[in-house]
Amino acid sequence: MVTKKILINIPTGLEARPVALLVQVASQYESSIYVECDEKKVNAKSIMGMMSLGLIAGEEVTVTAEGADEEVAMENIEKYLSSK
Repeated sequence: MVTKKILINIPTGLEARPVALLVQVASQYESSIYVECDEKKVNAKSIMGMMSLGLIAGEEVTVTAEGADEEVAMENIEKYLSSK
């Protein structure tokens, strides 16, 4: 299991389109991937779950990946959330 705190740098925050793209990135991997913010933990492969977090730019989240490809999954999730 890999856990990492990541700062969201996407200027618009995670509204509909960025959430859909994040779910696409997460869904490429076999690993279970969860995003946690303010005591709420959701599956990164769930559009509705991710939308429910209402994340904004500059917010810090904790991402957890567990599975055969957890390292590469975490690397690409971080790359996506940290990009501008």
